[in-house]
Amino acid sequence: MTLQQEIVGTAMQMAVVSLQPGRTVYCEAGKFLFKTSNVTMETRLSGPPGGGGGQAADAGGGGGGSGTSGMSGMLRQAMGTAIQAGQRALAGESLAFQYFTSTGGEGTVGFAGVLPGEMRALELDGSRAWFAEKDAFVAAESSVVFGIAFQGGKTGRSGGEGFILEKFTGLGTVIICGAGNFIDLNPADFGGRIEVDTGCIVAFEEGIQYGVQRVGGLNRQGLMNAVFGGEGLSLATLEGNGRVILQSLTIEGLANALRKAQGGDKQGPTGGLFSTNAG
Repeated sequence: MTLQQEIVGTAMQMAVVSLQPGRTVYCEAGKFLFKTSNVTMETRLSGPPGGGGGQAADAGGGGGGSGTSGMSGMLRQAMGTAIQAGQRALAGESLAFQYFTSTGGEGTVGFAGVLPGEMRALELDGSRAWFAEKDAFVAAESSVVFGIAFQGGKTGRSGGEGFILEKFTGLGTVIICGAGNFIDLNPADFGGRIEVDTGCIVAFEEGIQYGVQRVGGLNRQGLMNAVFGGEGLSLATLEGNGRVILQSLTIEGLANALRKAQGGDKQGPTGGLFSTNAG
């Protein structure tokens, strides 16, 4: 059953979720906006029940030491929770999730992102995972599994956004957010491959191959692109057949605009390679 939700607003959208009795939705800490009084809120370090990621099931049956088996199961569960929290901390994500469950009738919960921009509800049918940039996750049904995907050292160091990605699997609705406006593309409609500013990727379906390439060669024009083009040395590449969501505003671009408006622009006219922006 699809989660009943409505995306409202324009410049900075919000998600208003209608929860049926007994149904649970969870969000990253800091994305909660409001709730009705019949919705309970609980903060936990672990992911949703049945959500993998180290949440081991208790050892069943097996002769003799039921007490030892129970302790072993509790230890594995605690270790699984610690691993999940450690992965999220390494990815720069919140350590905790907030869980909301409706009791005594239908309830309502509101969520919001942290930047001006759009939100999108993705429906997972179990056949394909979705990957998203860090901080894109807003909220999801308890049947959706939140995980961390490591893209690989070489790609990640070059791609900035892409070293660590959020991964969503399972069944149900997951709500994501980004900066500016969204555009949906399929690389298959453009010859099978598109090249994108690394900060503009919001999310893409499993089956899309993500990579990073240098902007031009190590020649005069390549250096001109890197130094004066504002893109640095690399572009992200997305190949295959599947949905890709891009955002029109990058976090670095927003930070530079705010810094410039405050009279503290240290990037200067060249941008790109000579940018002094630490982020």
